Amino acid sequence: MEEKLTFKYDRMADILYINKRLPYPEQESEELGDEIIVRLNPKTGEIENFEVLFFSTRLLRNDLFELPIHGDLHMNSLPSS
Repeated sequence: MEEKLTFKYDRMADILYINKRLPYPEQESEELGDEIIVRLNPKTGEIENFEVLFFSTRLLRNDLFELPIHGDLHMNSLPSS
């Protein structure tokens, strides 16, 4: 089963967290530039988490926010009634 994305905003640190799974110590971190950090699966290299630093400041500077990634989005099937 594919993971769902979760979004959490830490107002005190001004960081937006986008997660496919909870972070764990073994993950590798890499900065993509523009103060965006990704956490990678140490075995597959797959991106599992994003940290967007200075998120509110970023929104105030621009009316467009982009991540330097490609996404393949799908709807989860809805449970039958």
